[in-house]
Amino acid sequence: MGMNDFFGSVELLHRSMDVASLRYQVTANNIANSETPKYKKQYVNFESELKRAFESEENAKANPFKLTVTNPLHFGTPEGKSWLDVEPRRVTDWSTSVKANGNNVDAEEEAMTLVQIQEQYRLLTQLTSFQFSQLDVAMRSSK
Repeated sequence: MGMNDFFGSVELLHRSMDVASLRYQVTANNIANSETPKYKKQYVNFESELKRAFESEENAKANPFKLTVTNPLHFGTPEGKSWLDVEPRRVTDWSTSVKANGNNVDAEEEAMTLVQIQEQYRLLTQLTSFQFSQLDVAMRSSK
């Protein structure tokens, strides 16, 4: 996806807002369970998978050589993974334990995360609005 691609940019912004919304739900769930014994906090992984997909697409463009596969048991050339196929993934943090009851949610830290997510969502909506305002300007100037 080129960054000058309007529809690609809007799709990426849309998906980022969906991820922020999911991240908000997961964080709110963490806060709700901050006193539940043995509860482990969760977080959402999206950006690292998205980065890998972008790199995969770039590598596929840079190396167009492909092996022909005539049998399902043959190894082919790895296909570039499209960033459109990347889905946010909930991850449970099993590695840390903050409290004696086995719960690893720090309610204050989660509250700060909620504020950050709200600010990120607000920024994403402003960027989306900006994209459409630029389209509006381009359409008005073409008349």
